[in-house]
Amino acid sequence: MELTLTPLEFARRTRRLYPEREAVVDRDLRLTYEQFFDRCDRWSSVLQHMGVAKGDRVAYIAPNTHAQLESFYAVPQLGAVLVPINFRLSTEDFVYIIDHSGAKVLCVHADQLDAVDAARDRMPNVERFVALEGARPGWEDYETLLAEAAPEFTRPEIAEADLLTINYTSGTTARPKGVMITHRNAYMNSVGTLLHLRMDVGERYLWTLPMFHANGWTYTWTVTAAGATHVCLPVMDPATVYELIRTEGVGWLCAAPTVLIMLANASEETRGRVPSGVHVVTAGASPAADTIERLEDGFGWTVTHVYGLTETAPFITVCEPRTEHAELSSRERAAVKARQGVELITSGELRVMDSDGTEVPWDGTTVGEIAVRGNVVMKGYYNDPEATEQAMGDGWFHTGDAAVVHPDGYVEIQDRVKDVIISGGENISSVEVEGVLLRHPSVLEAAIVGVSHQRWGETPKASVVLREGATVSEDELIAFARENLAHFKAPTQVEFVDRLPKTATGKIQKFLLRDGASAVSRQ
Repeated sequence: MELTLTPLEFARRTRRLYPEREAVVDRDLRLTYEQFFDRCDRWSSVLQHMGVAKGDRVAYIAPNTHAQLESFYAVPQLGAVLVPINFRLSTEDFVYIIDHSGAKVLCVHADQLDAVDAARDRMPNVERFVALEGARPGWEDYETLLAEAAPEFTRPEIAEADLLTINYTSGTTARPKGVMITHRNAYMNSVGTLLHLRMDVGERYLWTLPMFHANGWTYTWTVTAAGATHVCLPVMDPATVYELIRTEGVGWLCAAPTVLIMLANASEETRGRVPSGVHVVTAGASPAADTIERLEDGFGWTVTHVYGLTETAPFITVCEPRTEHAELSSRERAAVKARQGVELITSGELRVMDSDGTEVPWDGTTVGEIAVRGNVVMKGYYNDPEATEQAMGDGWFHTGDAAVVHPDGYVEIQDRVKDVIISGGENISSVEVEGVLLRHPSVLEAAIVGVSHQRWGETPKASVVLREGATVSEDELIAFARENLAHFKAPTQVEFVDRLPKTATGKIQKFLLRDGASAVSRQ
């Protein structure tokens, strides 16, 4: 009899092999895998008694806590569909996503109870409201329900193509779209992750990445598959990250490049003693080679760049190391590591195509759009056949990312297709310009967007966050860029800001920069 490819298989195996190993650390709470899965079973029982059946949606609004992690097992093993929602969204976004997904039960962390209470009358499909922490009148208490429940429930048959989660995109330019991830999608992503990024039994993973974001890049299941320990981090803070790395013996974490910049540039007082040997997985945007070099040479950490989207479960490439990379200088090696890399063994097929659908030559200069098909590509957008047809109607999922392919087959993103700057008929990669500016000793963060120009059509504009105590003029930064780039690629304007607008996962919101509401300007 064939077993269904589902991440629930990881739970079955780990429960059998490692019941006494530490599964979860969440502040003062410590759970073995036996205790963790007992809690998951009890919550499945509670949900089933609430009337949750196969195919029903259960939504969560919560940071990285043990209760949020439990949802990734307790909901799917009922055949129900988990809807993990970005807890930093507005009340209006909560209302839209909960209504659009048709969630039957809503589980909410204490910090978001007020936002939901303000709009409960606009959530008519929700039958039960559960407070994960901080219960109050009108809310059922998660821990009380859990304590009173028996761990028995009826397991339905689950197929690989059944929905596991609906993950809503950020909705930065339109309404959020619900990405339908299947059991097979998540299983294949986790297996591919473990093949390329080997995590061993007993290692410890720190939850610096939000669990709601593409299911925590499927590390919600991957860590369990390895028999490793989940170290929860409800609030991202560099000082706490370094403290947990030391006290909990953390060996793995995932983070967007903006978070890596925070970690790499934290003060010595904030960092304290920094243990070496930490494995960092980064994605969400192209990391600057300078940041990679700081973490690897300065801290003795190992940084691996992966690439994907919520729609691809999410990994489709990994910048895997090769023996010849060891012969490069640290700066040259960091530049290679900043590329998106090659297909994962399990992800499927990736091509960079021109506008006619022809694969671009592997010359490192010809730009095309990344398109993929295979094991990790979503089932489609929930209740949105038009968007599904537009994104993948020809059998390929079109990512919207503009890239080149180097002669060794390594893909390197130049920009989002919509973010490529065309100046005097020449294409300018904002990623390339940002990478140069980040090499300046005074620059902490940089973002490039195109602004209109009477002669050239568009030219690059830089929004720059300086390092604490650093000073540099607009003219000096423009001159630095011109020294390290073709002159037409250098920014013609530099705006110094206190911070850049970002999503909850650390992506810079360039549409805001283009709209002029960009950032908090320095006075």
